[in-house]
Amino acid sequence: MALYRCFALIFFCLLINFPAASFARDTPLPAAQAFGFKSTVNSEGVTLLFDIQKGYHLYLERLKFQPGSNAVTLDAIDLPEGERVNDPSLGNTRIARGHQEIKIRFLALPAAPEVGTLKVTYQGCQDEGSCYPPQHETLSLEGVGVSSAPPRPLSECDARGIPEDTGARSKQCQIVDALKAESFLSTGLSFLGMGILLAFTPCIFPMIPILSGLIAGQGSRIDSRRAFTLSLAYVLASALAYTLFGILAGLFGHNLQATLQNPTVIALFSGFFVVLALSMFGAFTLQVPSSLQNHLTALSNRQQQGTLWGSATMGFLSALIVGPCVAAPLAGALIYIGETGDAIFGGFALFCLGIGMGLPLLVIGTSAGTLLPKAGTWMEAIKSLFGFGLLGIALWLLDRILPSDLMLFLWGGLLILAAMALGALEALPSSSGLLARFGKGTGVILLAYGILLLIGAASNGADPFHPLEKLSIGPREAKVASDHQLAFIPIHTIDELDEQLQNAARLDQSVMLDFYADWCTACQEMEEITFQDPVVQNTLSHVILLKADVTQQTDEDRSLQKRFGLIGPPATLFFRNGNQEVTQRRIVGFMEPSNFNNHVIASIGPVARSISP
Repeated sequence: MALYRCFALIFFCLLINFPAASFARDTPLPAAQAFGFKSTVNSEGVTLLFDIQKGYHLYLERLKFQPGSNAVTLDAIDLPEGERVNDPSLGNTRIARGHQEIKIRFLALPAAPEVGTLKVTYQGCQDEGSCYPPQHETLSLEGVGVSSAPPRPLSECDARGIPEDTGARSKQCQIVDALKAESFLSTGLSFLGMGILLAFTPCIFPMIPILSGLIAGQGSRIDSRRAFTLSLAYVLASALAYTLFGILAGLFGHNLQATLQNPTVIALFSGFFVVLALSMFGAFTLQVPSSLQNHLTALSNRQQQGTLWGSATMGFLSALIVGPCVAAPLAGALIYIGETGDAIFGGFALFCLGIGMGLPLLVIGTSAGTLLPKAGTWMEAIKSLFGFGLLGIALWLLDRILPSDLMLFLWGGLLILAAMALGALEALPSSSGLLARFGKGTGVILLAYGILLLIGAASNGADPFHPLEKLSIGPREAKVASDHQLAFIPIHTIDELDEQLQNAARLDQSVMLDFYADWCTACQEMEEITFQDPVVQNTLSHVILLKADVTQQTDEDRSLQKRFGLIGPPATLFFRNGNQEVTQRRIVGFMEPSNFNNHVIASIGPVARSISP
């Protein structure tokens, strides 16, 4: 009987307390109590404390630290690692629980008697309940000292100093998030796929005639197995170059590929391609001194041996010289390496990226070994064709360092020589087959276009696709430029940049900063396609446009890149209200006009006026 009364009493107590317990569980605590935010200030900086109650979590990627003025500069902030979860609203994100401590140091503070401030924004949720709106705390920095540590460049994917309304994260920041969350296998497959897509961009196209020329240089001795082996050596070496120098760029913030874009290196590498082209021609059409001819013949013979080391060397150098542009996958891997110092995982991702970029080359190279004729005059004609292709690569490289009108002249000369090799001015026998007639017709077309390029060069033309654009017929003063161009303000130093940003802040205007280089193919695509679009131009009509031309990679150029933690061009940065960069909306690589227009509106606000019909 006593046991029965005991069970009844326990059941009665549970029945009474159940509604209260349920109410306590469902009713969220006030934000201050749920997250227990506190801060302490000392001479070393500010310490933020979070005592997060059980059943609650804090979003680490929603933590933001905004200086109260330009006089306050943050040092690097090491956030807690937290745990990775799949949130219904935010997707794959990091959260923190329990006791968390964040220390913040400062590189610069306002001079006395002014006292700096720091705005801290945080947001979290109840595990099985409602979420809190962003919480804002403004801290006084009185008594805080300045860090003596050297400044570390801010990563564009860091959750600090970012305006609240940033929109979606940039593609490279999404890649950084994926690297932090995915396994080795999934990361490798993802970067392999992104590399295959990058293989069809203009930055990689020049590698096709280089590899094909190496295969054709084998002559009648080439077969599909040998072609595959040489192509594999070329692709593996180029992937190794991306990996090795990508790791160095991520760890030290210095892009060797950009450094190698100086006139001396470009001229030497172009000369090397000219030598390879001469080996394809057999030196029978070029009359050079016998001593030099013997030297070129020796180089040609060594090249025709087709050693794996020679193919690998060409692949390694081609990756450094031919394709120096930074794309979003490459930028994401470099940011990840710079943030985490994890060179092994980041290097593995870069290697997979390089292999993906090389897979189409591997297919093309192996196919060349199968399709190329093995003997006879056909082989000589094919080798001559690849010889002109290698000369085209040499000119494509020289385009980075020579004047546009001179390049137009050289392209015209190359096309005329190719037309002569195709027999454009030779009479065809009446019994000639369709292939011979097709070759002569191609030669005539090349001859005509080559002449147009020479005329364009004489009229100070610059664009090989519009060689007669600057040709004037009639009085010179009657010539009026019709194409509208965006008016970019050139920026050469950090001081010039700061001056323009301060001016924009006074005018309460948004700013777009474009990093450009002549040797960057994606930069030229942005110039010729995206920035020429009328809708894009209208959207940018009330935006201050700045351009940093980092072609020469001078000390000032590298300082500008280091200021924003950039490895190299292309990159497009946006600033709200003049001085607040929307770092997570940076663009790395080419973006087509419609997507770019939407990106601009999301980054710095809607267009001020509609486009006129």
